[in-house]
Amino acid sequence: MRVLVAMSGGVDSSVAAARLVGAGHDVTGATLRLWGGESDTGCCSAADVDDARRVADGLGIDHHTFAYVEEFAAGVIAPYVAAHAEGATPNPCVACNRTVKFGALTERADRLGFDAVATGHHARVIVGSDGVRRLRRGADGAKDQSYVLAGLDHDRLGRVLFPVGDSTKTGVRTEAAALGLRTAAKAESQDVCFIARADDGRRRFLGRRLSLTPGRVVDTDGRAVGSVAAVETVTVGQRRGLGLPGGTAPRYALSVDIAATTVVVGTRGELNADALPVTEPGWAAGPTEDELVWQTSAHGQPRPGRFGERSDGGLAVTWSEPERRAAPGQLVVGYRDDAVVAWATAC
Repeated sequence: MRVLVAMSGGVDSSVAAARLVGAGHDVTGATLRLWGGESDTGCCSAADVDDARRVADGLGIDHHTFAYVEEFAAGVIAPYVAAHAEGATPNPCVACNRTVKFGALTERADRLGFDAVATGHHARVIVGSDGVRRLRRGADGAKDQSYVLAGLDHDRLGRVLFPVGDSTKTGVRTEAAALGLRTAAKAESQDVCFIARADDGRRRFLGRRLSLTPGRVVDTDGRAVGSVAAVETVTVGQRRGLGLPGGTAPRYALSVDIAATTVVVGTRGELNADALPVTEPGWAAGPTEDELVWQTSAHGQPRPGRFGERSDGGLAVTWSEPERRAAPGQLVVGYRDDAVVAWATAC
């Protein structure tokens, strides 16, 4: 089988490529150049490309660098900025996987005659008794990446390989060291590859693309209790950076109103809600009202709930017990037996 492997220059994709070569496949490596702006995360750096190329050389396979800067800007950066402008907190890694890695790259693989695309993601693909392919959690729960891959459908999953999905991260590193791969001990990059690690990295990034607006912070009774330099950078659930006086009980951002330049804060208990409004639902094999376990962040604790209509006609995940609110814009993923069944976006 001809396989195009997305090689980021990290250990997971290096071992993924090595395993495919060892299994006798016709393998070609591809490193994606996505971001040409300021970054100190190592993503898309010349060092990453060099690491991937040298691993490919050691494995005896061809290696290419594909530039998807425009696709990344349109499919990831622009929606990220637009979401913050509306008071939402988006998932850029989810957008990147959908539009670039399993969008543009897969389309190119088709044109070049490859049978499959492989990545180093910690996830698995299973086929249910109904014949539908579903995404399953990776074997290493601490490194599972099924959440950021949710939305890959039956057809797309038929063209995707996750060679390290059945392994632990420790096992992957051990195998890389045994193979003499230069990436064996390489540190992982942070998720948001285009945001600098500095405390004000996100504010500076957005400030170059938006007119950031100072905002007031009020309690649930409308009393002013603090202020923020840029209301567009506040996330629901946030505790720090709200200009609140010290020596009081912790308070959290409950909502962000961009038009009113206002953030409402409340107690930890007030952060809980009985249901999570959602939009843009998707299903692995058709809608279900069965109870699932739902995850609202990449490594969040799954909680039981049911998907259905609200009294106002909107959609929501209703929790078995009140749960912490998820920020608008966050992906919400429903699982059954470690397999992705449903997904939606918090609103």
